[in-house]
Amino acid sequence: MKALIQRVGRACVEVRGETVGTIDHGLLALIGIEQDDTEAHADKLLHKLLHYRVFSDDDGKMNLNLQQVEGGLMLVSQFTLAADTRKGLRPGFSRAAPPVQGKQMFTYLLERATEAWTHVASGEYGADMQVSLINDGPVTFLLET
Repeated sequence: MKALIQRVGRACVEVRGETVGTIDHGLLALIGIEQDDTEAHADKLLHKLLHYRVFSDDDGKMNLNLQQVEGGLMLVSQFTLAADTRKGLRPGFSRAAPPVQGKQMFTYLLERATEAWTHVASGEYGADMQVSLINDGPVTFLLET
């Protein structure tokens, strides 16, 4: 399981012209799910999302995590993160989870996140989404489990 995380000042997701999720400062996590991902992978990723130190302390060093700054967590499924781009000029998706498995794993991750943290929003799995964000820094990391 992969998450491309961005520290944001604000993030918003729209589906069919309607806002389905929004956060102020926090993390936008684009989630890629592969065939071999399990609930254990999702649990490990969630732990990283909540505890990864990407927010600045009083000395300007990235020493604080999402919970310490009381930030929002926006989860957005992104099938293309599972792409194999190592060769050729067209991405391959043979490692990506099939839609039913992907939705099940994303739903599990979202449910666990809302149980663990109060400031959680999300996109809509499988939908054509428009994601707006203000990247703070910019700070962007790829987390993998």
